[in-house]
Amino acid sequence: MLVAALSLRGPIMSPTPVMTQIEDDFGIGSGTAGLLTTAPVLMFALLTPVAALVIRRAGAEAALLIALSGVLIGTFVRALPGFGWMLTGMVVIGASITIGNVVIPVIIRRDVPPERVALVTAAYAATLNVGSLLTSLLTAPLAEVIGWSWALVAWSFLTFGGIGLWSIHMRRARSQGSESGEQHSGSSPASGVPRAGVDPDTLTGPLPVVAHGRESRVVFGRPVAWLLVGAFGLQCTMYYALSTWLPTFAADELGLDAAAAGAVASIYQGVGILGAFVVPLLLRFTPRIVAPLVICASWLIVTTGLLLAPELLWVWLSFGAIGHAGGFVVVFSALVAVSKTDTEAAGMSAFVQGGGYALGALGAPVMGALYEATGEWTTALAVMVVLAVVYCGALLAAVASSRRAAR
Repeated sequence: MLVAALSLRGPIMSPTPVMTQIEDDFGIGSGTAGLLTTAPVLMFALLTPVAALVIRRAGAEAALLIALSGVLIGTFVRALPGFGWMLTGMVVIGASITIGNVVIPVIIRRDVPPERVALVTAAYAATLNVGSLLTSLLTAPLAEVIGWSWALVAWSFLTFGGIGLWSIHMRRARSQGSESGEQHSGSSPASGVPRAGVDPDTLTGPLPVVAHGRESRVVFGRPVAWLLVGAFGLQCTMYYALSTWLPTFAADELGLDAAAAGAVASIYQGVGILGAFVVPLLLRFTPRIVAPLVICASWLIVTTGLLLAPELLWVWLSFGAIGHAGGFVVVFSALVAVSKTDTEAAGMSAFVQGGGYALGALGAPVMGALYEATGEWTTALAVMVVLAVVYCGALLAAVASSRRAAR
């Protein structure tokens, strides 16, 4: 499952170290180039309910295989000549990753012992960052040898590995099921009996994303739901904006070549591997307000630091990685606390993820457009600082609401 997770963020981040070459070869501006990361994030927002339907119809195991196969197809489509094909490939990749976003938490919830769910979920989040780290660090050096288009295709070996291992797992599960005369305990809810206590009609991502009935509509009238949408959306906006343009920013501000700029920018993904485990530890051993305060401080440090002292880029990115890796956990922990029922959690999760990713899709093209219009990064980074301040207000307000609900 973790090998499969390597392909669920890396393909989105892989074009960012060679964005300047892409702009030059296709004759496009920075705002247009930003669509390459916007397209898959927009798919996250639009297709989560469709992904849940695919999982319900095909079963969890088959759905993950479909997701990886779609990523592989999209990787080759975007290698076809022309920006239109590249953008189409990113749409296919984003649609496929949406299925993976939903189905892996389903599998974790179903198959992992409850006492290990937090650890496995943190390992999953860390592995997403490993995929982003590898592509951010190594795409530019590969591009110098084989060209940026083939460098993007080269990362398909990770997806091939995930497909191969997952196919072996599925065959082994079917074989064990036939030998015992019953469904293997790891089989999908669509084809077998799920673990005790898991509702086969509730799909998570990391919380239920499919809800029915009156309670799924009540969330729209709750102020805390809008606060969570705002917090999650602003986090996505800042994360994808920075992730997309950090290599270009590093090259401009520090005078680095593409390979060195990609290496510096990869700190943002690399430290996030450890950052994924920070919030679970804080939630376990400190008062609950500490974790959101740490996340807020991380975002304020990275945005303000990049604006005022870009020469210390690596320092600010180290702090910022904690914010983007741990903020997701804080937002959805608050969501759990304010949800009165599973159905309400389902509706609120769908609302938060759909609205948040839709807002996040604006980050990369807006930051690119500001850079293109002004010819420097100051304005774009000043906007990031403002977004970070608003994000902190929304997150802390949402956490305060969740604490009142818990009482």
